[in-house]
Amino acid sequence: CFEALVVYFKAGKKEEPYVTITRKITLEGSLEVPKELEMGQTERMLATHRNAFKRMAIIQAFLGSTPQLTLQLYATIQEKYILSTRLALMIITLISITYGALVCSVLAIQVIYDNYKVQLRPGAYLCMVVWRALEITTRVTTLVLFSTALTHWVILVGMANLLFFFFLPWVEFWARKGSLAEGVEKNFSKLGTTVVLCMFTLLYACINVFCWSAVKPDLTHQELIERKQSWSSLVMYYSGRFVENFVLITLWYNFKSDFYEYVCAPLLVVQLLICYSLAVLFMLLFYQFCHPCRRLFKYNVHDCLRCVCCRRAGRRARSRRGNMPPSYSTAATMVLVPEEPLVLLDPHNSLPPDVARQLGAQESSA
Repeated sequence: CFEALVVYFKAGKKEEPYVTITRKITLEGSLEVPKELEMGQTERMLATHRNAFKRMAIIQAFLGSTPQLTLQLYATIQEKYILSTRLALMIITLISITYGALVCSVLAIQVIYDNYKVQLRPGAYLCMVVWRALEITTRVTTLVLFSTALTHWVILVGMANLLFFFFLPWVEFWARKGSLAEGVEKNFSKLGTTVVLCMFTLLYACINVFCWSAVKPDLTHQELIERKQSWSSLVMYYSGRFVENFVLITLWYNFKSDFYEYVCAPLLVVQLLICYSLAVLFMLLFYQFCHPCRRLFKYNVHDCLRCVCCRRAGRRARSRRGNMPPSYSTAATMVLVPEEPLVLLDPHNSLPPDVARQLGAQESSA
């Protein structure tokens, strides 16, 4: 931090020894305008510090603030009252986690669309803040409530989540039969690279236990992130997480203690499910209307919803057709027509005119 401040205050006082030219694509309406930007040595150092601070904010949020928020909420429920200092600490940790998730989403966009100049509007930030705050609050509350009723089982749930997301990138890596990414860190041996990748997947797993990490790891790529929008992973994560939250809340409702008789437990269950649904709704609104690179999507949210609705409509139409009696438009019918005139029944009329004349001449000569 001190070095970054020194570099910042010295910026612009000395002439840069060399300048690097970077090329970025700016989205202006439906057009892609390539632009060249000059970046000096000082600006590059500040960008490096800024990226390091962003990654450190993510690590601090999910390895420091998230356990702190979970512990304080658990203590509050067990002691059956809220201290003002504890409430302030819980609010600060929730802000820290929300900021970490927000930074994680922005970094994912910048890495996936590295060739583009990404500019987020205030509406996009607002949508992401509501989405992340509701998602994290609902998830932490669900885990804490479940832990108050089934204390030992929550360890199994947490470890299952952590191990699943930790080994998922490695299983995909082994299934592809790929090789470890080179150049992750300079002067690192194969063992050192493996240790770095294990730490990266551990952070990825810790994030996914509480919220969507917004990225899909690719251990064969130098950036360690898959450079495409993974809609299937997004749908599978939120569908599975909604089902898991519903199961945990249901188990808590069945095994809750007498303390919750003073709290409307069914209303609390409904509120948690609605809050998570609202988080998913704001996530869909972000990708549909507020994503800075939504014009680059091959398919967007409304395309997926339209496809699902069309499939359901087609299935309903086919089921209705199967239950309906056979239609007269496709069934064989007998139609009464008037008798053909005798002239049309003449075999000569079935031949072309020239052939008919020749046959008539042969018959007359005979």
